[in-house]
Amino acid sequence: MANMISISVGVGIAAYGEARFDTWGVFLQLGAVAFEATRLVMIQILLTSKGITLNPITSLYYVAPCCLAFLTVPWIFVEYPVLKETSSFHFDFVIFGTNSLCAFALNLAVFLLVGKTSALTMNVAGVVKDWLLIAFSWSVIKDTVTPINLFGYGLAFLGVAYYNHAKLQALKAKEAQKKAQQADEEAGRLLEEREGEGNAKRTESED
Repeated sequence: MANMISISVGVGIAAYGEARFDTWGVFLQLGAVAFEATRLVMIQILLTSKGITLNPITSLYYVAPCCLAFLTVPWIFVEYPVLKETSSFHFDFVIFGTNSLCAFALNLAVFLLVGKTSALTMNVAGVVKDWLLIAFSWSVIKDTVTPINLFGYGLAFLGVAYYNHAKLQALKAKEAQKKAQQADEEAGRLLEEREGEGNAKRTESED
């Protein structure tokens, strides 16, 4: 919990240090993060819960139509009127097709990652994605990056690095425990075999 709080505080400091800070934009982003976290947790339940255990492709088969339905409603009322007024707009099958393939690959990767790890790991990986976006906007688009931005994301980076270290140590401990358990089971089987052989020899000698 302390680690997650440190990452959240770092991201919060980076947002506060934004050169063109907008309160409404921050609230929209926080809402988007909350909905995305909820979605990832529900995906984890679909992929790992007992009695469900759907694979990524099957989960995407059920989730994609729901996403389409919920995105179509705001699109009709928000984006469609704007597109209707823009006479220069024309549907480009190549752009929309490649965009759809990229979205499919992204969702499949998300389902695979959440299924193999957890929703929390996916959210932490999202912080790394934010770093890449900031680096791209600073180097290519020449966007302004303040020292507070760098300090906040530096703090978040330390939190993510510690999270990865803790996950790696837990994985090593789990593997070691598994090997020790296998060794104990093998030793138990050998002991039972020796006891069985000893009992058989005693029975033969008594006969």
